[in-house]
Amino acid sequence: MFETIKQSWFSNLKGDTLAGIVVALALIPEAIAFSIIAGVDPKVGLYASFCIAVIIAFTGGRSGMISAATGAMALLMVTLVRDHGLEYLLVATLLTGVLQIVAGYIKLAELMRFVSRSVVTGFVNALAILIFMAQLPELTGVTWHVYAMTAAGLAIIYGFPYLPVIGKSIPSPLVCIVVLTAVYMISGMDIRSVGDMGELPDTLPVFLWPDVPLNLETLWTVLPYALMLTVVGLLESMMTATIVDDLTDTPSDKNRECKGQGIANIGSGLMGGMAGCAMIGQSVINIKSGGRTRLSTLIAGVVLLLMVVFLADWVSQIPMAALVAVMIMVSIGTFSWASIRDLKNHPMSTNIVMLATVVVTVGTHNLAIGVFVGVLLAAMFFANKVGNILYIGSAEADGGSRRIYTIVGQVFFASSERFGNAFDFKETVEKVTIDLSRAHFWDITAVQTLDRVVIKFRREGAEVKLVGLNEASATIVDRYAVHDDPAAVEKLMGGH
Repeated sequence: MFETIKQSWFSNLKGDTLAGIVVALALIPEAIAFSIIAGVDPKVGLYASFCIAVIIAFTGGRSGMISAATGAMALLMVTLVRDHGLEYLLVATLLTGVLQIVAGYIKLAELMRFVSRSVVTGFVNALAILIFMAQLPELTGVTWHVYAMTAAGLAIIYGFPYLPVIGKSIPSPLVCIVVLTAVYMISGMDIRSVGDMGELPDTLPVFLWPDVPLNLETLWTVLPYALMLTVVGLLESMMTATIVDDLTDTPSDKNRECKGQGIANIGSGLMGGMAGCAMIGQSVINIKSGGRTRLSTLIAGVVLLLMVVFLADWVSQIPMAALVAVMIMVSIGTFSWASIRDLKNHPMSTNIVMLATVVVTVGTHNLAIGVFVGVLLAAMFFANKVGNILYIGSAEADGGSRRIYTIVGQVFFASSERFGNAFDFKETVEKVTIDLSRAHFWDITAVQTLDRVVIKFRREGAEVKLVGLNEASATIVDRYAVHDDPAAVEKLMGGH
């Protein structure tokens, strides 16, 4: 027990502390920006990020992963806030939390095994592009000072680690933020800072129960939004957990993560915050800055709150150019550059799935739609590939009075037409044997096709015998096949 706690919390004190501080600094402008997107006060996003990060540190299933208010979730809240106000958003946040806990208990995270690697790669690349695109407003229509500061920030981020001794002991993004803030304060140059993003809160969050009537009308109002928030939140969290698994070469409990995200969102809603989920950008910052355990997530949340409430005057002086440099580093580090090189080596279907996921996600700014399209395409390509692996051979026997068909492969909706067209119904034979010992029937479509084959042969006067069905195929054929039922045969073949 003690060893487990030590490993999960205190095995990387220095790295987690410094990484948590870097993440907290990067969270502030993002939380404010996401609040503006959702149409609520900046403190709603800041309180949400604090609550979610602190709670998920204890309840989540993935150490070192950062969860807070996110842009993907904020985009789904716009209409609800505009039409019904903040109180209904808090109700939707609470309901989202409940639905995510339910998803954890019914093990919906198991569905992640249906997400192919090409979809994950497309998701990662799309997020990297979206993170970069989110920085463009800070680099458009600005003075040369912003470009100089951003370039200097990138130079520090990528150059500082090469310094002897000190380069490996302090995260370069933290050095970038501190140095550029000092330069900004000393020079007094006219560029945007965190303080220009919105007013920072000056009080700690307090318990806030939504002031709305608790009835069916309220439930039906918020349910569609809560369902969308649940799906997008869990999808982004599960995908981020998979990516962090790869970065750290450690496993995670994704069903526990579902429950943890739900508990965190309930906590956020009760403290006046909006719904959130895991953040791939901040998680990458955390990992690359040395964060590995739950402590880094906890420190990120606590430091975030302490800075915006008690050090607001200092935090407001952080130039946005410094944070833009950090986020550009994140987008560069997040993008799978190997996927570009692999385009010429991977199958065309894999490339199409990856590129479609990227294009749809970037085009719609909706992670759920992008991943859904990727999974759908991957499933279609897989079904087509498996459906083509079907061999049907035939041989004469008993001096030409019997024909033996040998079926090898998978028979299901994608291959059933090919299966049905492989038989010669006009050949004059007395007996037909269909050897299914090396075939497998998967669905109703396959069984119906088998019915049609048997019935057509019988109508031509041949005696049909099915041999070799394995147990699983025999079960579905015995249950759904109708070729031995005269009434059902007439109905299947178009009779009355």
